[in-house]
Amino acid sequence: MRSFEEIFDISADRHGGAEALEALLVHPDPAASTLAEDRWLSLMTKSVFQAGFSWTVIENKWPGFEAAFDQFDVGRNAFMDEEKLDSLLKNTDIVRNGAKIQTVRDNAVFLMELRQEGGAPKVFTEWPSTDFIGLLDMLKKRGSRLGGGTGQMVMRFAGRDGFVLSKDVTGRLIAEGVIDKPATSKTALRQVQTAFNHWHAQSGRSLMEISRVLALSCG
Repeated sequence: MRSFEEIFDISADRHGGAEALEALLVHPDPAASTLAEDRWLSLMTKSVFQAGFSWTVIENKWPGFEAAFDQFDVGRNAFMDEEKLDSLLKNTDIVRNGAKIQTVRDNAVFLMELRQEGGAPKVFTEWPSTDFIGLLDMLKKRGSRLGGGTGQMVMRFAGRDGFVLSKDVTGRLIAEGVIDKPATSKTALRQVQTAFNHWHAQSGRSLMEISRVLALSCG
């Protein structure tokens, strides 16, 4: 496995030098720790609906989603009744996918449960980055349709430090011998986390920056 500096140099060579590469990197957003519950529910819903669907279509319809789901008020959505669900299935301002619409209610309940643990902002942003896969596993188990890349994108959109196992990031991890195929098993995800932790210790950079450097070394 190459050092982070070596992978950074590969990326820099592909993108016009170190300064140009730095301009392409993304960084954790401190404001993630103050993100309100309704915004977490909004991000969860957007990520769920974008999975396997056109991101552009979802983005264009997003004002309709905000209106249809009461600006993602957690209490209102957690207690959504069948009449409300039926009306949403007829609402042309959103994508009328029944299973995904149901996740809004389920994830609102999940967010309410987190209040007993300090609240979503605290739980999500204070979880150690050295165990990011633990956070992803928790999202998969307790949330609705928040496993895999969907949970990773929720955290990325929120600005919470973490990695996204995109095709290019996966390609670099395979090239470095960290994994031999896309990481879906717990063993493979542990190997990914160990590699990211190693590169973090070498560079002092966030997982988000490391993830971007890995992606740009291939794409």
